[in-house]
Amino acid sequence: MSDSPHLLVVDDTRDVRDALRQYLVRHGYRVSTADSASAARRELQQAAIDLVILDVMMPGEDGLSLCRELRARGGLPIIMLTALGEETDRIVGLEMGADDYVTKPFAPRELLARIKAVLRRARSLPHRPGGGPPAGLLRFDRWCFDRAARELLDEAGTVVPLSTGEFLLLDALLRHPGLVLSRDQLLDLTRGRDAVPFDRSVDNQVSRLRKKLERDPKNPLLIKTHWGGGYSFAGKVRPE
Repeated sequence: MSDSPHLLVVDDTRDVRDALRQYLVRHGYRVSTADSASAARRELQQAAIDLVILDVMMPGEDGLSLCRELRARGGLPIIMLTALGEETDRIVGLEMGADDYVTKPFAPRELLARIKAVLRRARSLPHRPGGGPPAGLLRFDRWCFDRAARELLDEAGTVVPLSTGEFLLLDALLRHPGLVLSRDQLLDLTRGRDAVPFDRSVDNQVSRLRKKLERDPKNPLLIKTHWGGGYSFAGKVRPE
C-alpha cells in the first residue's frame, strides 16, 4: 500500500470528499483530502502527492487559481472536476495546464479510469529533476516564449503567430529539454484524452514549427528528430 499512488482530493463538499476517498482507497490508492485551496497547499507541503483531483467551484479561491499555481511550480498531474454545462471552466482549466477533467455528476468508475490514464501518461515521461522549466518567460536561441500570454516573440519583440497545436507542442518540448519524447507521449501532452493512436499530426506540427523557429528548417538545430524514437528539444532553455 505504501507504494501505491497518493492522491489529493480538493473539494469544498464534505460528502464528495468522503465518498471519493472511500472509493479510491478501495481501489488501492492512498488518499488525502482538502476542503479549500489553502488546505490543499498544506497537504502538498506535508506529503508527496502524485495526482490532484481539483474541484473548480469552491468558496474563496477557486480551483482554476490553484491549478495555475500548481502548474507553474512543476508537472504535478491535475484532474479538474467541473459542473455540468460549464464548458468555459473546462477550457480554461485545460489551458492552465490541467491534464484532464470530469464533469459533475460523474460515475466513480469514469474518474478512476481518468486517474489511471493520467498517471500512466505521467509515468511514461522520462524523469527530469525539478520538473522542467517553470511557467513564465522561456528564452531559447533568439526567441522568447511567453507561456502565460501564449505568445512567441522574436528578437525585436514581434509576435510570431502560433496555432493552438503548435503552441502546445512547443510548450511540451520546452518543458522537457534534451529528452526524447515519442509521438505518443507528445500526443498525450498536447491532446490528452483526445489523442488517437497512430496520429501523425505531430509530424506536421513539428514541420511547421521548424519553419518558424529554425534558421535552416532543412537542417534543424533546435527540434531534433530521433528516428524510431520521436523528437527532442536540443536548444538551451533559460527561464525568467
